[in-house]
Amino acid sequence: METLEHTIRPLTAETWDAFAGLVERHHGIFGGCWCIWFHPDCAERGQGYEGNRALKRRLVEAGEAHAALVMVGDEAVAWAEYGTPEELPSIHHGKQYLAEADLLPDYRVTCIFVDKRYRRQGLAKVALAGALDLIAAAGGGVVEGYPHEIGEKRMNNSFVYNGTRTMYEEAGFEFVRAKGLRNTVMRRTVEPAAR
Repeated sequence: METLEHTIRPLTAETWDAFAGLVERHHGIFGGCWCIWFHPDCAERGQGYEGNRALKRRLVEAGEAHAALVMVGDEAVAWAEYGTPEELPSIHHGKQYLAEADLLPDYRVTCIFVDKRYRRQGLAKVALAGALDLIAAAGGGVVEGYPHEIGEKRMNNSFVYNGTRTMYEEAGFEFVRAKGLRNTVMRRTVEPAAR
């Protein structure tokens, strides 16, 4: 397979249009979510496609939403959303997670998405690695992800919104515990990037 020429860019006001293009090509992602589900609950959240778009843009412009964008030229073709637990408190199986938590991480990776045209080319792994690099550049810390245990049975991409346990293991994460029926808590420490 030919290696795709790509770069990683952080989601910022400057890269908003590329991010928005990816989301718009996929009808807002997961029914118009705009990847705001994991952000704190507020009156703006869950107000449909346009409301979610406006909220996500406001969070990005305020520096309260982070993602690693995988860019092919000027087009975003994948992302990995990450942030602090304060920025991304709404995780699936949250009550169980908090009841069993031994610590809160410095960062969470909550959503990974790849453009339909570019799937099965390893870009979810690239996006995850990009998020870890951006976390390292911000000073590093304990990072958690909540990937899925898919086993032998194929799952719909909608349910694998955060990748798979195997992908996280390949990225140096260790299994901590199960969360819900098919989710896991995976963790690794990211060292600060050399300056």
